[in-house]
Amino acid sequence: MLTRHAEMRCQQRGVRPEVVATLLDYGRSVRRHGADICFMDRSARRRARNALGADAYARVADRLDGYLVVADDGQIITVAPRLKRLKF
Repeated sequence: MLTRHAEMRCQQRGVRPEVVATLLDYGRSVRRHGADICFMDRSARRRARNALGADAYARVADRLDGYLVVADDGQIITVAPRLKRLKF
């Protein structure tokens, strides 16, 4: 599921596996440059909070400002913090 590059980026950036799973399960996905970008917008955060419950959501909420780049075969290419607004 994670490429070696994505594993290294998760470790370097302190992204826990539950954050990656939340982004994949509830995040908004946009096609960009031949890959899917998964990130959390307002409605995705609402869906995650409703599905996970307040306690589980609170454990990951502060780390959901990043994004994932997912290849067509489902492998996560990289994980990055979102420092600026994503433009589509």
